[in-house]
Amino acid sequence: MQAWHKEFTRLLLLYSSVSLIGGIAGLLLPSLLVLTSALLIAQFLQVRRFEKWISGGGKGQYPKTSGIWEDLYYHIYRIKKNEKRRKKKLRKLIEQFRQSTEALPDAAVVLRPHDEIEWANKAARQMLGLQQTDKGQRIPNLIRFPEFIRYLKSGNYSEPVILPSPVNNRNALEVRIISYGSGLRLLLAQDVTQLKKMQTIRKDFVANVSHELRTPLTVLKGYLETMQDMDDGVSPLLTTSFKEMLGQTERMQHLVDDLLLLTRLETQQKKQQCIDIPALLSQICKEGDTLENASRRIELTLESPAHIFGEEQDLRSAFTNLLGNALKYSPEDSLVQVRWRQIGDELVLEVEDHGEGIAAADISRVTERFYRVEAKRRKKVPGTGLGLAIVKHALMRHDAELHISSELGQGSCFSCHFPIKRICYS
Repeated sequence: MQAWHKEFTRLLLLYSSVSLIGGIAGLLLPSLLVLTSALLIAQFLQVRRFEKWISGGGKGQYPKTSGIWEDLYYHIYRIKKNEKRRKKKLRKLIEQFRQSTEALPDAAVVLRPHDEIEWANKAARQMLGLQQTDKGQRIPNLIRFPEFIRYLKSGNYSEPVILPSPVNNRNALEVRIISYGSGLRLLLAQDVTQLKKMQTIRKDFVANVSHELRTPLTVLKGYLETMQDMDDGVSPLLTTSFKEMLGQTERMQHLVDDLLLLTRLETQQKKQQCIDIPALLSQICKEGDTLENASRRIELTLESPAHIFGEEQDLRSAFTNLLGNALKYSPEDSLVQVRWRQIGDELVLEVEDHGEGIAAADISRVTERFYRVEAKRRKKVPGTGLGLAIVKHALMRHDAELHISSELGQGSCFSCHFPIKRICYS
């Protein structure tokens, strides 16, 4: 503001002096016209010199001048200098980022809005077979697996996809895409070959051991039942022993059956058909009402007639486990509500009880294998700890999710959320 004040004062003095001299000489108007013309020409030359300097990038020292033009040159020079300093700092940060991502063991690829490769780290070149010259190429043209292309086009990146490595198809890669910025995406790929091998070994081990245990358990149970029938009740110890052994044998048999079912859910291919869910739920609830002390405890509400495309045996196992848990973990005189309805773009099955409830810390773990909530109960509740794991895997095979809401002492609500695309018509 001070520079403009000085410039205005200088012009005022200049015009005052010329006006005085021109007035004395009798040439006031010509004098003022000449002065104005000279000032305009001088300003034009300053603008021309400024344009020439700025068009060259404003590099180096600015031209020598005076007045307001000197201040303008100085301000622009300072802005350019600060900008140069920021660019230098930004380049350093980018270089540090690239060095750190180059050292990552996982592949990282930056994709533009139309799937073109913007940048890829060293691991991406090793795992995905990309080259430095592939920048600007569309990644579907380089990684041609159909499942990857479908995943890329879907826009739904909530879950990763497992692919064979384009470099070595014996290796498995877990690929995940993260959206950020304006249309940009970050593709991350991790080698999960050893993890997949370990999972396969575990599944095979569980399946083989469970299958091998089934026959001896059946034989053992048969002999125990025979011996129990032959017991004349003379020895209370013997009678109690037979009862306990038979009970433990049945428990082991249930455990083996659940392990085999869980293995089947994880390994077998889907054989799906259109399932009448209202009819299936009606049958399951009717069977539940025949259980001991379960008469008239189940209230079934069918708000939707929708059928869904899926595997009936898997859904029967899932729904039966949910209903069985609700009956087991709630008082014998309390109501268990089963509802089938449509909420927005989802089909939802809700199983609600008014039992002991689940602590907030346990909710995230109850679907783990063999995990059972530790609670003080009047009587021990039998179970294998695999029921909710079976439910979770059965729902995953149907693109569905299990939601759990619960409060200690207030009961629980287990809801199965199926996408509306699963609706079918038989």
